[in-house]
Amino acid sequence: MNLGTTIIKSRRSVRAYTDVPIDEEIIKNTLDCARLAPTAMNLQPWIFIVIQNKEKITEIASVTDHGKFIAGAQVCFAVFGEKNAKYYLEDCCAATQNMILCLQSYGVSSCWVAGAKKSYADEIQALLHVPEKYTLVSLLPAGYPKEITIPTKKGFDEVAFFEMYSADT
Repeated sequence: MNLGTTIIKSRRSVRAYTDVPIDEEIIKNTLDCARLAPTAMNLQPWIFIVIQNKEKITEIASVTDHGKFIAGAQVCFAVFGEKNAKYYLEDCCAATQNMILCLQSYGVSSCWVAGAKKSYADEIQALLHVPEKYTLVSLLPAGYPKEITIPTKKGFDEVAFFEMYSADT
């Protein structure tokens, strides 16, 4: 196995973090990896907001429906996409995944929290003073994990098919 696949296969969604701060260089490298994500027509229709202020992180957590654990993160990244860009959702999801993998490579855990089409998206946008032309795509709380659980995943043969789908597997 190579380093890239090791990072991908070791990633887990983590919702409980320690109080150990994340080095600024890791945060900057995470943003750099986000901006280098693939994007349709190279539009790069995104902006990334880094939230490190604990009160603001707690406020963001309080308005989400399934993201209350965000309050325990050392940092929260907010990914916004330009509403008028045809493929902003796909592009911003690719950027979010790049961030997750970058963090994982440093031993920093995260958990993707939905933003697109969520009832709290406008409130978070206003809280972060993001212009109207953007919309929230994802929140990415991050920190060093308190614990890691390993959920069961579907087997390779249950989800992967060659040439065409077959129910005979």
